[in-house]
Amino acid sequence: MLYNLLYPHVHQFALFNLFKYLTFRSGGAVLTSLVMTFLIGPRIIRWLKSKQGEGQPIRLDGPESHLLTKKGTPTMGGVMILLSVVVSTLLWADITNHYVWIVLFVTIGYGLVGFGDDYLKLTKRNTKGLPGKLKLLLQFIIGGVAALWIHQVAPPSMSLHLAVPFFKEVLIDLGVFYFLFVMLVMVGASNAVNLTDGLDGLAIVPIMITAGCFVLIAYLVGNFKFAEYLQVHHVPGSGELAVFCAALVGASLGFLWFNAPPAQVFMGDTGSLAFGGSLGVVSVITKHELVLAIIGGLFVAEAVSVILQVASFKMTGKRIFRMAPLHHHFEKLGWKEPTIVVRFWIVASIFALIGLSTLKLR
Repeated sequence: MLYNLLYPHVHQFALFNLFKYLTFRSGGAVLTSLVMTFLIGPRIIRWLKSKQGEGQPIRLDGPESHLLTKKGTPTMGGVMILLSVVVSTLLWADITNHYVWIVLFVTIGYGLVGFGDDYLKLTKRNTKGLPGKLKLLLQFIIGGVAALWIHQVAPPSMSLHLAVPFFKEVLIDLGVFYFLFVMLVMVGASNAVNLTDGLDGLAIVPIMITAGCFVLIAYLVGNFKFAEYLQVHHVPGSGELAVFCAALVGASLGFLWFNAPPAQVFMGDTGSLAFGGSLGVVSVITKHELVLAIIGGLFVAEAVSVILQVASFKMTGKRIFRMAPLHHHFEKLGWKEPTIVVRFWIVASIFALIGLSTLKLR
């Protein structure tokens, strides 16, 4: 909005020329969302505590320590991230860009699904929330609308195509299956982040790392010269998503202040579903869906651990892990929560470096 309001007056005020640069506006988005999260965080936490009483319901079959250390901690903290990201994006991004609105649509839509899930958990005082089938249906509907919207906006030469890392010329035409693939990327990313959000600070730092990677990816893919040099597929207009991803980095850093062990507030499905979905749709627009699976390798590992655990138990009656998702397995092995969290952050950083290397290895 600042770009649209101020840049047209650059001839009267030369300083407004700064708003032409994505790097300047991305930096502004980081600082705005960070400061906003710091400012609204304490108020939102106090409000959530006053409304939730006993806080988020804790799984009775989970690690015993959770019943003692996490009982009474409020959830739905993702609201502060959502507010900061949306406001910051609207302030610093080009609001005439369709991709910005697509990402905001998915983020807010998935956030509302997560909010409904959190609300039911709190009011019914159990850990089930929305029925699983209904939650998935809503996520697929939102993802389907986004997929159709992207198809209308994207260049015809790549709107139904999948780019493959390491191969500069490869674009696989998925045809009508593209829409199903896009929905699976968004729904899969959303739920993978949701499964990771089980310990204080565990999910928010990998979200921040992944968003930081996509600040760079969106900027490079949206710039014709850089895309040509790196031999990645140029998507006109996608550079504006660097502003959204930068806003997510700033808001995540601010939320970590309140979510660091011992957490004052949990992100809840309100945040995890929203930002998993947003990372998924950004990867689709920038034609880096497969790279997201590498950069977000920690999220993938957490989701796969649940799938393997369920499949193994149903087929053989035996469990592969002591408990799923994966972070609970290490808790059962006796690892302390801060140890698990920091080591998982390190793993997430390694995956991110591997994913970023695909930009040059062609």
